[in-house]
Amino acid sequence: MSTLSNESTSGATVRRLAVGTVALGAATLGYAVGIERRRWTLRTAELPVLAAGAKPFTILHISDLHMLPGHVSKQRWVAALDELEPDLVVNTGDNLSHHQAVPSVLRALGPLLDRPGVFIFGSNDYYAPKPKNPARYLMPKGKKKRIHGEHLPWRDLRAAFVEHGWHDLTHVRRTIEVADQYVFTAGVDDAHLHRDRYADIAGPVDTAAAVRIGVTHSPEPRVLDEFAGDGYDLVLAGHTHGGQLRVPGYGALVTNCELDRTRARGASRWGAQMWLHVSAGLGTSPYAPARFACPPEASLLTLVPRGTTSDNRRNAAPRKARNTVR
Repeated sequence: MSTLSNESTSGATVRRLAVGTVALGAATLGYAVGIERRRWTLRTAELPVLAAGAKPFTILHISDLHMLPGHVSKQRWVAALDELEPDLVVNTGDNLSHHQAVPSVLRALGPLLDRPGVFIFGSNDYYAPKPKNPARYLMPKGKKKRIHGEHLPWRDLRAAFVEHGWHDLTHVRRTIEVADQYVFTAGVDDAHLHRDRYADIAGPVDTAAAVRIGVTHSPEPRVLDEFAGDGYDLVLAGHTHGGQLRVPGYGALVTNCELDRTRARGASRWGAQMWLHVSAGLGTSPYAPARFACPPEASLLTLVPRGTTSDNRRNAAPRKARNTVR
């Protein structure tokens, strides 16, 4: 009789644990889909990348909007970022998720288009997203089959950006004026799609500029190494969504590219001289509309001369930039 009682108690405990696990999973999913993916966040960081004596200036880094026509709160939040009065806007791609989303992207970026800006495109500017098995992101690279959706109107978006004065950096080297000083910039097409042709922009950088900035959508190490080898001070990228689903205390599980997961979002060193900043982005695929421990974000980066921050005065070169989230 005692044995049967113990077995009954044990079975009830297992059932309670199972029910609790299911309930916790449902609550986590509900939070990730219903709350966190709309918890718009501004990340700030100070990066010591300018030449000595250069005037500090700010960059608003926007990436991975993955806009749908119905994303009204996202459009309003992004438009309000103009109040930050950034000196330069850098858009690292994946603006679209729908063939009718160009007007929505332009409403979101509206006032920011009147500020100096540069851009490149990502895969979801060229092709619409399609349903995918989430497990494919955990598969080895060689096992993945690339899946493209319908073509998106990226040419219309490009025309609107250029009409407002933004510079398309796709395989282009360009010196622009920012905050009354010259900034050398260059970019490549989406390395995730192997559309990058770094050879088109390869070569010595302008050493007289206040700073040298590279732009890419996917932060593939092969491209970052090329920028570093040519003497760039900073590269801006997106694509990773910061991992999108992060484990507290562990971080991103995947980056969806060859970049190691510890660099899935934020600023870090790449080599001895160059900094890398990866935006966790502001959107998701409509077929995976969830974020956990990784809210959608834009970044306001303050560029300062090398050697002027407390981090940079240390004897050892820092791996991470000083940053805050609000």
